[in-house]
Amino acid sequence: MRAIVLRQYGSPEELRIEEVPEPVAGPGEVVVDVAAAGIQFVETQVRSGGLRGVSPVAPKELPWTPGREVAGVVASVGEGVDGALVGQRVAGQTAAGGGYAERAVLAVDALHRLPQALGSAEAVSLLGTGRTAVALLETAGIGKGDTVLVESAAGAVGTLVLQLARAAGAERLIGLARGEEKLRLVREFGADAAVDYTAPDWPDQVRRAAPDGVTVVLDAVGGRTGLDAFELLAPGGRFVIFGFSGGSITQLDPASVAERGITVSSYFGPPAGDRGPEVQMRRAREALTAAAEGRLRPLVGQRFPLAEASAAHTAISARATVGKTVLIP
Repeated sequence: MRAIVLRQYGSPEELRIEEVPEPVAGPGEVVVDVAAAGIQFVETQVRSGGLRGVSPVAPKELPWTPGREVAGVVASVGEGVDGALVGQRVAGQTAAGGGYAERAVLAVDALHRLPQALGSAEAVSLLGTGRTAVALLETAGIGKGDTVLVESAAGAVGTLVLQLARAAGAERLIGLARGEEKLRLVREFGADAAVDYTAPDWPDQVRRAAPDGVTVVLDAVGGRTGLDAFELLAPGGRFVIFGFSGGSITQLDPASVAERGITVSSYFGPPAGDRGPEVQMRRAREALTAAAEGRLRPLVGQRFPLAEASAAHTAISARATVGKTVLIP
């Protein structure tokens, strides 16, 4: 079968398509004919070598096929797995990559059966991103009366968070993005105000949109942007870190945090609340169900052929994408 293989860390061009052996389902596993594979931003960081040896999502050694999010049809099952699964549409996350391929292995405990109302690309866009969006709402305790500032609001998580926060009763939503097309999408997905964070006066624009300050910041960018967003919080607000696309995690002054009564949480470490497998599956299932029922709209912004994985990584790294980017074998 064909798969994308990374043989050395570096630029997106290091992602090359190769013929590799067919995967075989072990006990408790299934092999899926992949209809869509999701690309996570963190995979671009792994591919570059930036997370080598410091993150559990990075491989222990190369060569390696990236990709954890897949959707497709079960082709075969391993020992102890019900054969009735063969032919069923499913989605799930692999244990350690392998998703950028024509076939991939999933643990049966990681499977979500897909309703006909939900396409494979849409399902893939709701696995890691859907559970993250649900987790952010729970971690921040977003509800009635909140004014929420969402960074990277035109991204796959951001567009979901805007919808979920509105459904939870948030009073005002402000989304940060870059460029008019992304700002248009932010407004389309429910933001009351869309602000370009590359503008020198962007914090002042947020202050005009929320003169009493924001009660929640969802920080996906980090660095200077995260620090500026922190300063926009009203006393007693909540600051939740879930990414560092700007290159570094937001480093907050503990004295300022304490003085203003800010609650700081991090989605990815140290964990805020229970992040066990059952909780993660429940969060992804909630997102998938909401989408299938028409209560949540995932944004699949880009679809690339499997052989063009390098182009997909290039686009993501250049901030030239919106929503979720998927590969189609």
